Amino acid sequence: MHTGEPLPPVEDVLAALATGLWRWDNRAGLVTFDAEAARLIGLPSPDGGPVTLTEAGARARFHPVDWNEIDGVVRLAVAEGTLAEARLRIMDEQGRVLRIVRSRSKPVVHGDAPDSYELIGTLQEVTELPPEAASRTPVTGDWRRSREAFLLDAGRALAEALSTAEVLRVAAGLSMPGFSPSGLAVFGVAGDRLTVIGHHGQQPGDEGPFTDMDLATDYPAAEVCRTGRAVYLSSPDEYRRRYPAAWPLASRFARQSWAFLPLIVAGRTIGAWMAGFDYPVTFSPDERSVLTTVARMLAQALSRAGVAESERELTDGLQKSMLPSLGPQIPGMNLAARYVPTGGGLQVGGDWYDMIPLPGGTSRTASGGGRIALVIGDVQGHDVRAAGLMGQLRIALRAYASEGHRPDAVLSRASRFLYGVGEPGTDPRFATCLYVEADPVTGVLEIARAGHPDPAIRMPDGTVLMRPTAGGLPLGIDPDADYPTTRLVLEPGETLLLCTDGLIETGGHDLDTGWARLRKILEEYRGDNLEDLADALVQGVHGPSSHHATGPLADRREDDIAVVLLCRTGPGFGCDGGLTPAPPVRRSAMTIAQAEPERIAAARQQLRELLHDWADEDQVDSAVLLVSEMVTNVLVHTDGDALLVTEVTEVSADAPRRLRVQVSDASDDLPHKRRPGELASSGRGLVLMELLAQRWGVDPQGEGKSIWFELDEPKPVEA
Repeated sequence: MHTGEPLPPVEDVLAALATGLWRWDNRAGLVTFDAEAARLIGLPSPDGGPVTLTEAGARARFHPVDWNEIDGVVRLAVAEGTLAEARLRIMDEQGRVLRIVRSRSKPVVHGDAPDSYELIGTLQEVTELPPEAASRTPVTGDWRRSREAFLLDAGRALAEALSTAEVLRVAAGLSMPGFSPSGLAVFGVAGDRLTVIGHHGQQPGDEGPFTDMDLATDYPAAEVCRTGRAVYLSSPDEYRRRYPAAWPLASRFARQSWAFLPLIVAGRTIGAWMAGFDYPVTFSPDERSVLTTVARMLAQALSRAGVAESERELTDGLQKSMLPSLGPQIPGMNLAARYVPTGGGLQVGGDWYDMIPLPGGTSRTASGGGRIALVIGDVQGHDVRAAGLMGQLRIALRAYASEGHRPDAVLSRASRFLYGVGEPGTDPRFATCLYVEADPVTGVLEIARAGHPDPAIRMPDGTVLMRPTAGGLPLGIDPDADYPTTRLVLEPGETLLLCTDGLIETGGHDLDTGWARLRKILEEYRGDNLEDLADALVQGVHGPSSHHATGPLADRREDDIAVVLLCRTGPGFGCDGGLTPAPPVRRSAMTIAQAEPERIAAARQQLRELLHDWADEDQVDSAVLLVSEMVTNVLVHTDGDALLVTEVTEVSADAPRRLRVQVSDASDDLPHKRRPGELASSGRGLVLMELLAQRWGVDPQGEGKSIWFELDEPKPVEA
């Protein structure tokens, strides 16, 4: 061909180079080969024209492994807008390899549908594979299997990451098959600025120049965020040529290749991922496919972690705004409280606690402090509506308490309030609640309970007593419900425990097994710091140690935990780590009203708990029998209530402990000893007293009388 002559047709040039053309229409499902391309795939054209096959017919001319590979390469090229390159084995009807061809094609996407495209490219026969390519092509299949295993492992690890920091740690630990980056960086987009979310493989502080960068900057990550297309730089020369302004920033890391990939979620580019290599990387289609897949998984993981962290930040703020601080120290008492969301979903629910300073009252300390109210409760449900109702109910309880109402009146008004706030068309909600009015000077507690678990008392020596209290229906069920008040005295050194059912039932426990677990924690605690005791309770039911003691209801859904501890200090007793408790004196008082004969069973149970470490079980049974007889006599033969006072004291250091039980009533009629016949239904009380008690008596008082007995604990028999 001489200078000035026209160029020969493109078809003639390609035929002279043994290069064919092909077109793959994905929408129509047809593949068209020109005459040379048809010859290369072993399907000569009879008339020298193009040959059109269906996708199934074209697939039959290629090795099945290579066809699957070309599908992934094409999708990668469609996503990146780059050329699709691959080497393919041509097979005959007997399954033998005729030749190996190299395919280079350009995808053209139709419209906005990425799955609708047309592929136009060339086929050219190659004689052998380069050594570096042979190890990474699907001809051997080893690299493909390693890649699939790596992607499965990476996908699992990224899916389990719950925070941005965990996602970055997982990304830093990924070891890609055949090529692993020595440095990683994740960039985020904030408005028109590029920021560094995290990095690995660089020294602390190296991210300084990249921390706050304008998106218009001539830097690969900024370009990726602007265009949403990956940038591959195979050598320092290519980096310097394409990004001369940014090259001085990258040159000091002495790397040889770089890959910058977009992090895309729901079609929006949220950032970029940089992978830097200390050795040259050609970024073959297989390598680009792995990097692109990892970038997609990384983007999804970062998006999930960001949503989860935003949700946690929102719910933490909501929780902190709804739960009060316990305020200044109360003279004569110490307080500690904990709230642990464990119910899943939004990490805030209907559990709450509160401390309310009460107005008026004759019991005022020198520092100006007076009576306080402690409130703990649980609104039905674990959702946003439960949290909203909890906030409203807490405000209502504060208002009623601040008006000076008694505990029973506070809960009655709160129940009427919750009953009336239900929205039309929504299910009514109820709430359990325990309201305690406490006098720091006298230790008197007045308790009203609305369907909530009973409180417990921990004595200075670790003895734990469940304190059954009178109660009514949960709030919001009956607007006219009554809530009787129970009066207790918190002795110096004793600690009152209030909690929601989450503390009891977490870990698949019911009320019985849950209380047994809490009792063990309270009894084994040997410190005198209320904050440490609160931590021990939460860790004992929600921490790692609780996983070894699953309760009988393993399928029960976990619930939030709220716990409040109130300790009364006094001479020789402390609850803040500053004082060591004095030798313990166990004392318990309980009132059994005429209308509450069922509380006799609670009195028997309380006595057994008080004597949990008594040496003689027969004496415990005798004491329980005598208490039951004494209280029953008061309820049957008088018109008043019975006051039961129980004390366990140490007479001296080397003497046994002594149990004294006293039952008082307002009647002046003294009991008389009788000799009942065999069929008599009464008259055996004093006979039992004389037989079972070591000392007993009846003492007239200014108004009424008291009957008492004493038992001395036997000394343990030495082996």
